[in-house]
Order: sequence, then structure tokens, then C-alpha cells
Amino acid sequence: MKKLTILLILIFVSHVQGQTVINGVVLNEKKEPIVGANIYLEGTYDGGSTGANGVFSFTTTEEGTQTLLVSFLSYETFTMVGDVSYMKDIEVKLKSDVNTLDAVVLSAGTFSAGDNSKVNVLNPLDVVTTASALGDFVGALQTLPGTTTVAEDGRLFVRGGDADETQIFIDGIRVFSPYTPTTNNIPSRGRYSPFLFDGITFSTGGYSAEYGQALSSVLLLNTIDEPDQEKTDIGIMSVGGALGNTQKWEKSSISVNASYINLAPYIALFPDRNDWIKPYEMASGETVFRKKTNAGLIKLYAAFDATNFELIQEDINFEEGLRYKLNNNNLYVNGSYQGVLNSQWSIFGGGSYTRSNNKQGVMDQKINSIDNAFHAKLKLKNRVSNRFKLYMGVEFFSTDFEETYGNDLIEDLDYGYQDNMVAAFTEADIFISKNLAFKAGIRGEYSSVFKDFTLAPRLSLASKISSKSQLSLAYGNFYQNPSSNILKFTQDVKSQNTTHYILNYQYNAERRIFRSEAYYKDYNDLIKYDEEFPSFSSDFNNAGYGYAKGVDLFWRDSYSIKNFDYWLSYSFLDTERDYKNYPAQGQPNFANKHNLSVVGKYWIDKWRSQVGFAYSFASGRTYTNPNESGFLNEKTKPYNSLSLNWAYLISPQKILYASVNNALGFKNINGYQYANTPDMNGDFARRALQPAADQFFFVGFFWTISDDKKSNQLDNL
Repeated sequence: MKKLTILLILIFVSHVQGQTVINGVVLNEKKEPIVGANIYLEGTYDGGSTGANGVFSFTTTEEGTQTLLVSFLSYETFTMVGDVSYMKDIEVKLKSDVNTLDAVVLSAGTFSAGDNSKVNVLNPLDVVTTASALGDFVGALQTLPGTTTVAEDGRLFVRGGDADETQIFIDGIRVFSPYTPTTNNIPSRGRYSPFLFDGITFSTGGYSAEYGQALSSVLLLNTIDEPDQEKTDIGIMSVGGALGNTQKWEKSSISVNASYINLAPYIALFPDRNDWIKPYEMASGETVFRKKTNAGLIKLYAAFDATNFELIQEDINFEEGLRYKLNNNNLYVNGSYQGVLNSQWSIFGGGSYTRSNNKQGVMDQKINSIDNAFHAKLKLKNRVSNRFKLYMGVEFFSTDFEETYGNDLIEDLDYGYQDNMVAAFTEADIFISKNLAFKAGIRGEYSSVFKDFTLAPRLSLASKISSKSQLSLAYGNFYQNPSSNILKFTQDVKSQNTTHYILNYQYNAERRIFRSEAYYKDYNDLIKYDEEFPSFSSDFNNAGYGYAKGVDLFWRDSYSIKNFDYWLSYSFLDTERDYKNYPAQGQPNFANKHNLSVVGKYWIDKWRSQVGFAYSFASGRTYTNPNESGFLNEKTKPYNSLSLNWAYLISPQKILYASVNNALGFKNINGYQYANTPDMNGDFARRALQPAADQFFFVGFFWTISDDKKSNQLDNL
């Protein structure tokens, strides 16, 4: 018995001597104790947690070099590698995790929508459920602050910039012809279906060095990475029809959409101010193929559309009106790959090709153009740590534009231009803490047509000033080549440029968001010419300049009133410029000083319906009255429009949708056209430029066929 007792004591002593005590304290960045932090040796069951004073202590039988891990919610995991015998009286300082939802966001000048955004202003469904949008993503974005109401055009005019100053990208790759072609006083639309996209980022200024050739704004559209189900979508509309299908496999999927629009039956019921010889007709198709690999995702996107129409428009200088004919074919192909190279490096590469063939007939004139454009991009990302991320990339742009002009009096003239551009960029995201971060980058571009190199720095800073609000600053320099309307006549010019300064405040809590943003834009080297329209005989130069400054306000609330979601946006814009054929500096005729949008959506359970409205107001736009002295000397009356929509859920997979634009029939005036010659009294007669139709009615039936009988068609509107 005595020998057994001695043996047990020896075994116990040897076991105690084989154990090592690991202890210390865990603190935050303010040197305050963290309670409940987890501490353990990687690959073992040995560990513990911190007590009320942040202290921890546990024993281990492990020996030699080990990895000690310390983790706690909203903090970066601490790692220590070394011999366990030295892991005594450790002081661990945990750093805040800058990737948490409550961390600061670099958001000056940017509105994001999608599941990957920490702060959503709009979500992708808003594109097709906003009353005034008519299913067009551009129409939905026009309800955001910073945009200007130019109802007769339909494109995005942002913060004093014209529509050519906004560029659109799909999956990070440039779209060279994003809008359907049209004629005067008939708005164009975005070419691409919103149903294929799940992420939208709309930057009204101060955007990343990754993107160039845009003086005012960039719009980033991201196609769906992985569809949620196999399905067939059928749409029967008052102006045409649509059909879509999605198929899924283990590691790949494909979505196909096709649509056809013909306004002939609609115009027969609701005649407008135009004399249509051939009403507007468009056939289009899109497809997205996705393939998952072991380390990434491949996407192939293609879209084609064909548009044609012919009409006679009222014109004060032609008694029988102005005859216009258009036939356009547009092909866009886009391919991209994004993947992971290792634990630190990831890669993105892609390219796009656009071919646009445009045939126009204006009275006895024929203008045929072919635009071939190509874009390739390679981008690398190095995740040095949670607090430092480095981006670098190169791009190549190629444009080949050819145009032929002819009429009954002269032989056909052939002209155009070619341009190859190389660009490189580098940028870093640096998070000092989850309350302070900044992005710094620089972009360089070389254009073969100008033989000129430009360098554009970009910088943005964000500071979280409370748990629900933050303050941001942004600065950037931006360059853009003149449009094809200029370069097809001359290449003896250079890039236009502008500088952005932005101050942003943002509040976000309980499904409510408020944004206030002040900005200043300084324009230089804008294109000027000395004739009414650019032509071979025009004298071109880069002597133009201007400025734009203002304040944008946005408020969205889906919390205060049950089943009711609404947003309000207001923009104040003060801008003047001297460019094109302006004889003096003035407020451009596309710029409204005041713009207001109010959008609301309400779900009614008893009616199984969502009803919505969108009201838009814009102050008058400038125009030149030749009967009075001065340039841009008068303004139109304010613009008003109230649009209504209604969606009735027939069943979880069937919905009836109806909308009317400008429901109250406001007689809006976009400007005035004056006669080329005065009458006997020396006065120039004029006519008001009004929308082709005061109202537009739309009715559609949408049906989704899928295996998921619980899928709600209202979510697919």
C-alpha cells in the first residue's frame, strides 16, 4: 500500500511538471479589458476565455513551438507563434475588425445597390418597381440626387455634366453604346434588362482610379453570379412581349432573355404629336453564361438589339415637317474572369467588343456609321491585411469609327478616326481603424490619336463620427476624350478634364438613410467650335471651361410606416460653362437649378397589391430668345410629372402590372425652336418643344414558371 501511494504521487508530480501555464490579459485599442475573448492553441483542445478584468490563464501539455490564437466578435484575430514556455504574462491588444457591418464605408459620391453593399440607397428591384422608371435602370437612377431632369433625352445628366460625361460598365468592362438610338424630343432607354443584374453602383463623382474616360459619373452594373433557381419568365405587355429562361447545373448556369417592342398598336389608340410612317420597333436578346472553377468564376455576356422607325416631326422651318428615318443594329459581347491566386492575391481579367451600325435618313441626307470598339482589362488585388489592400491594373481601349455622308447633290463622303489608348492604375484602401479609412490612387492614360499622356490622382477619406453616421471627403482629377461627333472631323485637339471636390455626410439606422453631399467641379480644356454644329469646316479648339457646384440631399425610410417605403431627393445646382459654339459663358440648357423627386411604394395586404407613385419637379431650363438681347437669356416653365403604378399578385407566380406616366397630364415644355429667318416685323417666330405624348400608359402580365411554387413574382418585377 505504501509503495502504491508513492507511485501515484510520482505520477501526479511528473504530470504537473509536464504542464505549462499560459496566461495574460486581453485589451482593446483604448487599453480597456475585453471580457469573453477566446484564447486557445491552434490544433488542440487547450484554451480558455477572459474574465471580468480581461485576464486569462490555462494549462497545456504541448511543448515547443505552437500557435496561440485570440479572437473576439468585431475584432481581428490575434496570432502569436512561439515556444509555449515564453507565453506567460502576455499583453494582447486586439484591433477592431474593419470588415464589420458597423465599420466606416468609403462612399463619397457613390450610391450602391446590392447584397454586397454595406449601405444600400436603392436595391435592384427599385429599377422595375419605381413608377416613373418603366423598367429602365436609367429611369430609376434619375430619381436620385445629382441627376438633372432632361425628359426629352432619357440619358443620365449628372451634376452639370452632359450625358456623354457618364460611362457605363458591365462586370467592370466598358459599354460603348449603352442607350437605344432615337431622335429629337423622344427619350432613349438603356439597352440592357435589369433582370440580369443584382448589383448597381452609381457614382456621381470622386470615383475610383480604376475607371476613366468619364468627366462626371460612372454606372457599374454587375450581372448575377449565381441564379437562385431554374425558371421561365413570360411577359405580355401592351407594347410587346418578353421571354426569359434560366438553367442551372452543378457548376454552371445560363440565362437567356428576349423581348420585342412595337408601338404601332399603342400609337393607333393614343396618337401623339408625330406623324409616324413606321412606328418604333425593337427586337433584342441577352444571355449570360456562368462557370465556376476551383478558384474563381467565368462569365460570358452577350446582347444584341435591332431598332428601326420612320416619322415626320413638326419643324417651324419646314412646312411639311422634318422627315427622319433610323435603322440601328448593336452587338455587345463581354467576358470576364475573377479568381483567387493565393491567400493574398486575387485576379480579375476581361474584355468587351461593341459593333454598332447606325443608318440615318434626315430629309434627303443619308448618314451611315459603323463603330467598332474594344476594351480589355487586367486587375490584381493584394490583400496585405484587413487594413491594407492594394489594387493595380492595366487597360487597353481601341475605337475604329467610320461614317459615310451623302445626299442628292454630292457624292458620298467617307471619314472617321481610329484611337488606341493604354491606361494603368494603382490604388490602395487603408483602414486606420474601423472608424477611419482612406483610399488613394492614381491613373495614367496615353492616347494614340492625341499622342498625349495624362495623369489623374484620386483621394477619398471617411471618418465614422458616431455609431450611425459618418463624414467623407473626396478629391479627384478626371480626363475624357472628345466624343465621336468631334473626333470624326478633327483629331487636332486633346482630352477634356475636370477636378472634383466632395464633402459627404451619411446617417444609416433602422431601415432609414440620410445623405447630404456638397461638391464643386472645375472644368478645363472643353471643346469649342465656331459653327452651329461641328463639321469639316469648323474651327476646333480646347479653350472651353466651366464649373458646377451644388448640394444633394437624400432621405429614404422603410421603417416609420408599416408596409410603406419612400424616398425623397433634392438637388441644387449652380453651373455655367463656355464650350461648343457658346459665344459666352452661361448655364447650359440641359441644367436645372432645382430638382426634386418623391417616390413611394405601399403594400396592401387585402388587395394583394403594391401601389406606387413618383413625382418629379425641375425648375426651368435656359434657352436663347433671338427676339431679346443676350445669350441663354430666358427659361422655360418648371417641369412637373406624377407617375402611378399598380402591381396585383394574382398568385405567387403571376402578376398584373399597370402604370401611367404623367398621370395628371402636365403640359411640359422642354424648350423652344425659333425660325431661321425673321418675319416682316423682324421677329423670329417660335414653337414649343413638348414631349411627343403628354402621357404614357403601360399594362403587362408577368408569369414565372419554376419548380419553386413559393417564389413570389412580386420579387421579380
